[in-house]
Amino acid sequence: MSRALHLTGDAEADRLLSQDPLALMIGMLLDQQVTMESAFAGPKKILDRLGSLRAEDIAAMDPERFADLCAEPPAVHRFPGSMAKRIQALCQALLEEYGGDPEVLWTSGSPDGPEVLRRLRALPGFGAQKAQIFLALLGKQWGADIPGWREAAGDYGREGSRRSIADVVDENTLHEVRAEKKRLKAAAKNKG
Repeated sequence: MSRALHLTGDAEADRLLSQDPLALMIGMLLDQQVTMESAFAGPKKILDRLGSLRAEDIAAMDPERFADLCAEPPAVHRFPGSMAKRIQALCQALLEEYGGDPEVLWTSGSPDGPEVLRRLRALPGFGAQKAQIFLALLGKQWGADIPGWREAAGDYGREGSRRSIADVVDENTLHEVRAEKKRLKAAAKNKG
């Protein structure tokens, strides 16, 4: 399937995300405490520095060396050391459970939305919300054929929503998602 994601504002980083499921998953892992674009640009930085974006290679690296690689300016994340550990833990889990191929997570055994969500939540660094957002990203933009993904993704799966990276397809929708996140945060703050 040919897909063209537009998540970072950088054509090369977006091309990598469009073609490589591990890049997309690492981008999702990094999507916290930094801008969405910065998080999803992280996998391209790793590829450029390591020369590979294979779960086997990342998991096998010396942790200090990988942390240094992630901290090299411009850093892969605002907290490169802790995120380096999370990336390696994710890659190790993918190796153990899915032979290093993230796509197996949403294809093996023809899983439905709730099962893919359960599998995602079992990964290091993927809590309930992150798992739902990633499931929505798979359904809305990756073209994954997962029955029931919209329901399992909750509000993030709604058609026409502007709640997360799963809804970013261009500069305009990026601004709409930011505005909605700001509105939801203010509403939660006012609530209590």
